[in-house]
Amino acid sequence: MVSMNRLTTEDRTRVVSSLVEGNSIRATVRMTGVAKNTVAKLLVDLGAVCSEYQDRVMHDLPCTRIECDEIWSFCYSKERNVPEEKRGEFGYGDVWTWVAIDADTKLVPSYRIGSRDIEDASAFMRDLAKRLNHRVQLTTDGHKAYLKAVRGAFEDEIDYAQLRKIYGNDPALSGRYSPAYCTGATARTISGNPDEKLISTSYVERQNLTMRMSMRRFTRLTNAFSKKVENLAAAVSLHFMHYNFCRVHKTLGTTPAVAAGVADHVWTLAELVGLLEAAESKQQSQKSN
Repeated sequence: MVSMNRLTTEDRTRVVSSLVEGNSIRATVRMTGVAKNTVAKLLVDLGAVCSEYQDRVMHDLPCTRIECDEIWSFCYSKERNVPEEKRGEFGYGDVWTWVAIDADTKLVPSYRIGSRDIEDASAFMRDLAKRLNHRVQLTTDGHKAYLKAVRGAFEDEIDYAQLRKIYGNDPALSGRYSPAYCTGATARTISGNPDEKLISTSYVERQNLTMRMSMRRFTRLTNAFSKKVENLAAAVSLHFMHYNFCRVHKTLGTTPAVAAGVADHVWTLAELVGLLEAAESKQQSQKSN
């Protein structure tokens, strides 16, 4: 545990405002004057309560079109640089964040941080399934782990399709740090009767960009990566709490949480910080008793 001076709600709000706009911890320290350990502990503590809150309220959701994808990041070091004694241990090297988004309300009802394997794919899909209140149309990319994971979570109660992109291999069409050039895509129905016109992963891929812009530790080619997977988890939890409840979506005119009926108003950052302060007050009261 790192020590943290007790900040005022206003100071905490300034710190959170910096973090959710894509600044690193060190940049936040320079902008706010708050100590590095204090910023780091605030992130971890607030991330935990944001995760608990979203887990509690994201149920019985009226979503109809869901898109899923997984986004790469790394902790501690790049996979090739992980020390021999740490190889194969989760939290060292590649880490994947699984994300589901409602194409209509832009709500992110479920996410999971883990490996890109069948175990985490299955856990992610089971979590998503329990949050929905009726049959949905689901689109994912062609990652094989989705096939078994979706079948296990939804059985036959889903209209599921995969969108597989086709990439060219002409080196002249992509730079060293650019993705391969996409030459097309093919849609394949896996189960149910999905509407072909709605088979898409565009919204979840756009969410990947939002994540990279809003969380410094997801930015490529920087030294702002997460040193601990717990810090990555906290940052992701805070990001989605802010995205779902505080950040007004331009095309919606409100937040995804309001559009989906999960919230009745646009949250302020002070309200978001209030989740942590309420948890601290409850903990203090329990200690006193």
